[in-house]
Amino acid sequence: MDSSSLPHINASKHKEETLYIDSMDFLSPDTDASFASAVDNSVVTSVSTDNTTILSEVLTQYPAVQTLAEWLQLGGPVVWILTLFSMIATALILLKIWQFIRLRPESHNDVLQSLMLWKQGEYEAAQLQLKTSRPISAVVSFAMSGLHDTSANKRLLQEEIQRLASAYINQLRTYLRPLEVIANLSPLLGLLGTVLGMIIAFQQMADAGSQVDPSMLSGGIWQALLTTAVGLCVAIPVVAIHSWLDRKTERIALLMNDAVTQVFTHQVLPRTPVLAEVTQRAA
Repeated sequence: MDSSSLPHINASKHKEETLYIDSMDFLSPDTDASFASAVDNSVVTSVSTDNTTILSEVLTQYPAVQTLAEWLQLGGPVVWILTLFSMIATALILLKIWQFIRLRPESHNDVLQSLMLWKQGEYEAAQLQLKTSRPISAVVSFAMSGLHDTSANKRLLQEEIQRLASAYINQLRTYLRPLEVIANLSPLLGLLGTVLGMIIAFQQMADAGSQVDPSMLSGGIWQALLTTAVGLCVAIPVVAIHSWLDRKTERIALLMNDAVTQVFTHQVLPRTPVLAEVTQRAA
């Protein structure tokens, strides 16, 4: 490259840098702030517009969602509360079902096999058959261990077994009381919403005077009865599932009581030297 062209190149670079700096100076701090504000407003507007468009498309594609939204709007606060109750009840029911699946408290085949071995005097084999992760098996294992120890006080052992069994049963009854409360309150809340809706409907009729529109009364009654229907829809399945879970818990308590009673009534005493001598003399 010719050395005479270097000053020309440097001059052009200096001119470009000067133009860039001048253009940056044109954007003053006030201009930057107003420009940023305008950009933020346009972004928020576009996002809200997109959300509204998406919501309208969802309501159009899924009529059931649109109907549910209309019911929530017409029913008022009572329907909102009942919807919240239904969500809480659904979560509690799923939690209880997962608890019963994980613990499998009604499965007692291992207990039956263990009791057969216990009646034959095979203590170690009977203990090995039990799966102590299950409530019934855990209580039976504790009872066998206490009875196998000849130095243990039987009265204290029975009280401790009762305490342990009550703890397991209370664990299985967890969250059943909230389900019962939801099942009892849902119809009452629905009835309350109906009464309030009827009051509003008749108040509108009274305000209309002689120019009463029958459609106004029918529309008010329809909106009022909606809360009762929603309350019953929430209460009926909750009552049924609560009764089913409560019955399972009662059955587990009966099985536990029966198994522990068999452990006590079919106890085989260990063959101590004194007992062996008495048995030989009796023979």
